[in-house]
Amino acid sequence: MRLHDGIIREGDAEKINAVLTTFLGESGATEAPLIDRSSQLLAATGANRALDTVSISALAAGAFSSTGAMARLLGEEEFTVLFHQGNKESIHVSTVDDHAILLAIFGGQTTVGMVRLFAKEAATAIGQILIESRNKPRTIGDLSAPLTAEESRTSFGEPTKP
Repeated sequence: MRLHDGIIREGDAEKINAVLTTFLGESGATEAPLIDRSSQLLAATGANRALDTVSISALAAGAFSSTGAMARLLGEEEFTVLFHQGNKESIHVSTVDDHAILLAIFGGQTTVGMVRLFAKEAATAIGQILIESRNKPRTIGDLSAPLTAEESRTSFGEPTKP
C-alpha cells in the first residue's frame, strides 16, 4: 500500500508528533517536517516560522529521488541520508521507510552529528508507527457511503418531496 492511500489516524499522528518533538529537543534542530516521497507533508514540528514547507518538501523529495539514481550507478539501492550545509542553516534529509522522508532543519546551535544520531532514532520510531498504522483495518463510517437521492436533493438545496 502506498502511504497516501492510507490514513494516519489521530492517535498515530499524536505519536508521530511526540517523536518529532523529542527529536527536536534531543538533536537541537529547529524544525522537523515529515513528508512522503511525493513531497506531501505528513507532519511537522518546530519553530513555526514562515517557511515555505510546500517548496522545501518538493525540493527535498526531488533531491532524494535524483540521488537515488546516483546511488544505483554506484551499486547502492539508495542513499539513506542527504545533508546540505549552509552558512546559517542546514538541512538533513533521511529515509524513514519506503514511503516517508524526515527532514531536519538546523542552524549553528547543534552539529550534523547530533542531528544525524537522533534522526536515525526518530526515523526508526516513526517507521514503526507508520507500519502499525498501515496494518490497522480500515473502518467504514457513515460518511463513506454514497448519498441517497433524498440526501442529495437536501444537500443541494432542492425541495424535498412530502
